[in-house]
Amino acid sequence: MGWRDNMKEILDVIIIGAGPAGLSAAVYAARGGLDFVVLEQTYASGGQVLNTSEVDNYLGFHNMNGFELGMKFHEHAQALGCPFENKKVILLKDMGDFKEAECEDGSVYKARNVILAMGASPVRLNVEGEEAFRGKGVSYCATCDGNFFRQKTVAVVGGGDTALEDAIYLSRICQKVYVIHRRDAFRGAKSLEDKLFSCENIEVIWDSVVEEIHGENTVEGITVRNVKMDMAGELKVDGVFVAIGTKPLTELVKNLVEMDEYGYIIAGENCMTNVSGIFAAGDIRKKEFRQIITAAADGANAINSLISSENDK
Repeated sequence: MGWRDNMKEILDVIIIGAGPAGLSAAVYAARGGLDFVVLEQTYASGGQVLNTSEVDNYLGFHNMNGFELGMKFHEHAQALGCPFENKKVILLKDMGDFKEAECEDGSVYKARNVILAMGASPVRLNVEGEEAFRGKGVSYCATCDGNFFRQKTVAVVGGGDTALEDAIYLSRICQKVYVIHRRDAFRGAKSLEDKLFSCENIEVIWDSVVEEIHGENTVEGITVRNVKMDMAGELKVDGVFVAIGTKPLTELVKNLVEMDEYGYIIAGENCMTNVSGIFAAGDIRKKEFRQIITAAADGANAINSLISSENDK
């Protein structure tokens, strides 16, 4: 008997999360003839891409609205008959030969394998105007949205590697880039710092925080406060790039799989974690580059690794 046996109550795989990684895994699982289910706690599939006003770096979809792209991902999976359940998983157990996912509504799903694709969310500034202008001038991804601010003035908030890299990247596109950092020294790599200081159109505003983002239909300016002098002023900008970190949504498995100090799941390009039968795909996984296209690749790799590992048993 093959690895897909007749135990109908135990699926081949549970996919938790329906962002690009989870949806890609679902497509490959459907094409591979697996018995599976996709569990997604929100009503719409697509993950963070749903909150992106425009996507200009996903191959084949030039200048695409993020919500529409997310819907296309979902429609593709749906066309292949992928089973979706709008449920929040609150407990995941490793039962040895199978895994058990308990949902908030009391339902329980069992499978020999689980793909974790819950994603990560950017750390917010939590200031007035941030949520209102999200996708309308407020961005958490410079490589995703930078091109929409060509020859405009933007602010990058943060002082680590990501903030420095974002500012350098944006300096090639934008007319002016402000870097706003709450301390008097960067936390990023010295090589990045040197490169940033060599960019003539980058201005650093030290010891300062953003207190408010304002505008009418789109971002028009920010209120910046110097924390040492306790003085506030206005800065005219067309966009705000928040780069103060991301938070992986790994609370569900914090005591189950190996993670790094930031909570990202440690798994290789094959997406295998340290627990047999549990895979991590997309932004939830520790890696160098987090984009829609790399998340989708992870979903495919996770299913391929899953099938290979099962066939080896």
